Amino acid sequence: MTSFQDRERAEEAKFTHDAETQFRIQARRNRLLGEWAAERMKLSHAETEAYAKGVVQADFEEAGDEDVIRKILGDLIGAGVDASESEVRTALEAKQVDARRAFLGEV
Repeated sequence: MTSFQDRERAEEAKFTHDAETQFRIQARRNRLLGEWAAERMKLSHAETEAYAKGVVQADFEEAGDEDVIRKILGDLIGAGVDASESEVRTALEAKQVDARRAFLGEV
C-alpha cells in the first residue's frame, strides 16, 4: 500500500470520527436544552425525560438548529412560559458549550 493511500484512509477515518463526534455533541446539547426547557415548564422527572428525547428527535426534521429552536420556543409559549427566540438561542449556545465539555471530559 502506498503512503498516499494510507494518508487517504487516515483522512477518511478522521472525517468519519469528527462527524460522529459532532453528532454526539449535538444530540447531548439538544437533550440538555430539552431539560432546560422542561424545567422552565415545570415538567415532572418522567415528563422531562420524554421531552428531552423529543427535542433530540426534533433535530432530525431539517438541517441546522432552526427546527430545535422552533420546537422549544413553541412549547415554552404553549405552556405559558414567557420566552423569546433570543433567550432560546442563548440557552442553545450555552448548552453547546456544556455538551462539548462533557463529551471531551469523557474521552
